[in-house]
Amino acid sequence: MKQEIDRKHRILILGASGFIGEAIYKELCSYFRTYGTYRTDNYGFDKNQHYFQYNVEEDDIFEILDIVKPTIIVSALRGNFSAQVIAHAHISEYIIAYNAKLIYLSSANVFDAYSKFPSYELDKTLSHSMYGHFKIKIENLLLRMPKKQIVIIRLPMVFGAQSPRIKEIKAFLKEGLPIEVFPNLVMNVTTDTKVTQQIHYIINRNKYGVFHLGSNDLVHHDDFIKEIIETISTIKPLFKNVYTTNEERYLAVLPKNNKLPKHLQLDSSEIFKELAV
Repeated sequence: MKQEIDRKHRILILGASGFIGEAIYKELCSYFRTYGTYRTDNYGFDKNQHYFQYNVEEDDIFEILDIVKPTIIVSALRGNFSAQVIAHAHISEYIIAYNAKLIYLSSANVFDAYSKFPSYELDKTLSHSMYGHFKIKIENLLLRMPKKQIVIIRLPMVFGAQSPRIKEIKAFLKEGLPIEVFPNLVMNVTTDTKVTQQIHYIINRNKYGVFHLGSNDLVHHDDFIKEIIETISTIKPLFKNVYTTNEERYLAVLPKNNKLPKHLQLDSSEIFKELAV
């Protein structure tokens, strides 16, 4: 039976040609009028009439917003940090003017200056990295917006059969190159499949606020990567242990205030099941 399209929402996914952006597009396009942007057309995105070419450094986002008139914008943008800040300032203007909603994909790196504990939704952000600092800048811009129009999703490392991380591991195994592991890094993880289901739920239930969409359990980076390799390959790997600190360092985003239903939560073991298929 064909799924009825929800006419209430027009969804625009910025960065819909990337790994996570494309996964979100595929999850939502059967249920909503869904549009996406791509940067360079290496994969035939120009043949999809719901995709628009958009270069965050050169193009004005207002042009696409004017054509699509989205009620919900999902930002999975990548690219120049300064250009992204300007684009999100423009998106914020659109959201206020048209009473739309923004779902922004942020990162666990907004907490990378805190290494002693996992981080929760209401914890203060602080980063020592350029990437984390940039994500905080956009989060702070959005947190000044009307509450019900903003969703901030903080993601840990995202894995999946087609994820850049898994592709890189496979390439390194094939070429006999050492794979970097961080024995002192304690983290949580997720999959593209689970993230897209969670975003779908957030849209359906009209949720807002800050969400930490990582696994409920914590893993050591080196143990986790070793188990992934055992799952996807029979090649004996080479490892390069990287120690950024002598003590255990946490980079994990755990939910406390905004927990999703049980069927939308996950443990890290689910990732191995997905990769084993």
